Amino acid sequence: MNYIEGIDSPQDLRRLPRSALGQVASELRQLILETINRNGGHLGAAMGAVELAIAVHYVFDSPYDRIIWDVGHQAHAHKILTGRRQRFHTIKRDGGLSGFLKRSESPHDIFGAGHASTSLSAATGIREALRLKDASNKVVALIGDGGLTGGMAFEALNHAGALKRDLIVILNDNGMSISPNVGALSEWFSRKLTGESMTRWRRRIRQLLGALNDDAVRMVEQLLDRTKQMVATPGVLFEGLGFEYIGPIDGHDLETLIDTLTDARRLNRAVVVHCKTRKGEGIPGADHDLERYHGVQPYELQAPPHSEATESFQTSRTRQRITLSSEATSFTSVFGQTICQLAAADPRVVAITAAMTQGTGLVEFSRRFPERFYDVGIAEAHAVTFAAGMACEGFRPVCAIYSTFLQRAFDQVIHDVCLQELPVTFCIDRAGLVGADGPTHHGVFDICYLRTIPNLALIAPRSLDQLPSLLAAAIDRGEPVAIRWPKGAPAATLPRAAELPWGQAEVLFESGPELLLIASGTMVPEALAAANQLSERIGVTLIDPRFLKPLDADTLCPRLARASAIVTVEEGVLAGGLGSAVLELCETNDLRPRVRRLGIADTFVDHGDIARLRGRFGLNRQGIVAAYESIAAEGQIFSIR
Repeated sequence: MNYIEGIDSPQDLRRLPRSALGQVASELRQLILETINRNGGHLGAAMGAVELAIAVHYVFDSPYDRIIWDVGHQAHAHKILTGRRQRFHTIKRDGGLSGFLKRSESPHDIFGAGHASTSLSAATGIREALRLKDASNKVVALIGDGGLTGGMAFEALNHAGALKRDLIVILNDNGMSISPNVGALSEWFSRKLTGESMTRWRRRIRQLLGALNDDAVRMVEQLLDRTKQMVATPGVLFEGLGFEYIGPIDGHDLETLIDTLTDARRLNRAVVVHCKTRKGEGIPGADHDLERYHGVQPYELQAPPHSEATESFQTSRTRQRITLSSEATSFTSVFGQTICQLAAADPRVVAITAAMTQGTGLVEFSRRFPERFYDVGIAEAHAVTFAAGMACEGFRPVCAIYSTFLQRAFDQVIHDVCLQELPVTFCIDRAGLVGADGPTHHGVFDICYLRTIPNLALIAPRSLDQLPSLLAAAIDRGEPVAIRWPKGAPAATLPRAAELPWGQAEVLFESGPELLLIASGTMVPEALAAANQLSERIGVTLIDPRFLKPLDADTLCPRLARASAIVTVEEGVLAGGLGSAVLELCETNDLRPRVRRLGIADTFVDHGDIARLRGRFGLNRQGIVAAYESIAAEGQIFSIR
């Protein structure tokens, strides 16, 4: 019998006998494994949290009871159990289910979550709102031990514990976020008591003392508390913050989970249920490579291997030769190999990431230079300020963070790095549209929010061969520098990058002044294709600015002055982006050209195929040609070649 085919809501799940739930867990794992292997996406955490999802929906009444998931990596079983089984095959596909929690997708997705460490703050706010409405709904927050390394989570625990409200926190402790967790908190959670858990022992003692008078019970309870502090269980932390602590318990034992959550529901106070789980549970071979199974690529969409065996690049300032292996087929892998070679030559180079060792390409660096590698956990703000402190002491920190996650450290970038002009290099991965991960992960805001910060240079390499020299020069500058690059590699072959002085733009195509195309990063291949097409009719110039801040006025202004039409193209939001920078340059130099800006409109972009998403905003050859033609339609543009 296939149980999950009959589950279209949590109510259907609760109608099943407990004896059937183990089979439900097996069926959920099989569906998740098959679907994510086919579509790509987050797998390890989802497989490890299957029993948690079953137990939570078996004990609590969603959506009346508010269940808040942290990030969404662990919530695939939740999606299936809450009426989305028949659409689960569409997850992360165009028009399909989101890979994360999404309020518009289901009433059971109480709080949208694409970034970690948010669930406890959201749950505390929901709990308070329900209290003000005098409502009796239960509020449950599920957070991983990786998410708990984020400072925001502790801010929420501190607040919730002081409020002493009826709030249930389920700690999904698998020892991992994406990479293995780091820090004192992780080490504390990894301590194990022999025999029964301290909590169970404590409750049994209370039962045995039930016949004694109240004074005697209080005396023994104080003794138990002191004993618990001496062995330093994780519960001491949470109880110190005002929570009742239950655990640790086996997060894959459905009987224990259901009984424990039922007990927690009855407590009517703030409680933490500490569950030990295994990330990747049920994936063959996952125990040997947990980091690999955090997220998987769809197996039918694997890119062909890079054809060139090796490539060599020369840095523009230090002239150090960077040699890349055949594995350097993406911006991330080129960065990983380059920073290792730069660190080998310069002992000042240190690498810092926020729980994204593999995603940012720093695995090899962490192995070769462990004493100069810092994974600070899911704490981007701390990562930036930590880097600033090291820069104060003469180091050259390289802070590698995804574009969407760097948003969380905006204040620290301004005040702790740029205001003090400290030599921190921000390496911004996943800049631009990222496809299936959707609006919480598209890196389309970094150009506009970084352009506003004084003392910061912003660079966008268009090709793999540009990155090594630009990274070496950035580290060598002794100033704040940010370098942004996309997920993967350029989709087209591009002219080899020239070795140019710091801050200089590159003219890639120049057949006349009628149309000036200014395109950065991922948009250069499309602009080059449009230039080739339009050059049959008019004179076209294509410039890759390389430096989005400051713009190279010496290269741009003479061509801006001569051009009949200008089109700027960027894979970022239009507000405050490259196009805005060009308009500002025109105003400063009293130029009034006809300009069309192509970029992301004032909207959050849903998940989908990157090519389709780019087409939606005109960020392809056809869109660039159409932008020129719309200008031409306003007034004849004559070729003067």
